[in-house]
Amino acid sequence: MSPRLQNRHALLTGAASGIGLAVAAAYLREGAICTLADLAAEPAPAVQALLARYPDRAQYRAADVSRMAEVETMLEAARARFGSVEVLFNNAAVFDLAPLLDSDEAMYDRLFAVNVKGAFFVMQKALVQMVANGVHGAVINMASQAGRRGEALVAHYCATKAAVISYTQSAALAMAPHQIRVNAIAPGVVDTPMWEQVDALFARYEALPLGEKKKQVAAAVPLGRMGNANDLCGAAVFLASTEAGYITGQTLNVDGGNVLS
Repeated sequence: MSPRLQNRHALLTGAASGIGLAVAAAYLREGAICTLADLAAEPAPAVQALLARYPDRAQYRAADVSRMAEVETMLEAARARFGSVEVLFNNAAVFDLAPLLDSDEAMYDRLFAVNVKGAFFVMQKALVQMVANGVHGAVINMASQAGRRGEALVAHYCATKAAVISYTQSAALAMAPHQIRVNAIAPGVVDTPMWEQVDALFARYEALPLGEKKKQVAAAVPLGRMGNANDLCGAAVFLASTEAGYITGQTLNVDGGNVLS
């Protein structure tokens, strides 16, 4: 069988580690051409390894998705080398938590700047490029099980991911006449480098030993374990491929059974 994403140009944000890096590697294995983007001025060692393995099909661009000028530059650099973006894996995000009565404006602004403003305008500008070039593309926004429900300590993050789900639905309807599909993935608890920060925050506010929250959330998953970054790759490849050609406006739970829909 031919690779499922043969010669499709994919832009992936938040691609330096965790889910973004795993999906980038999966896309490249499936024949995609990839522009990998993240905050750091220089690519992380794992990204460098991908660039070395696929020198003709991968490039790295530094971009802060909360800054519109950098988003524009990222999209133009992607188009300049590899042509119009055909697949967007819209993954860049940040996390924080605090008790509701202690949460401050700075936390709110940071989370919404990246997770909502950044995610929306990366999507919008990628869609502008797709429409202008007549591309029947695919967008995969990264939501979260946190966007399906509120959590006492995680109010702002939950709200940002609920916004991602809502924007996914609205964009899917807006782009349907252009034959561009827009879907999202809602991971559950995924064991990535970010979880060290998450676990430490829960330890602080719930008076837990370090590592205890991670054990608790893993035990609560119906399939009996936390996810890992590779668990998201199948859904990410599927939604980007023609196999999902009649699917749009959906948010796919990839969470071991945490959320039933």
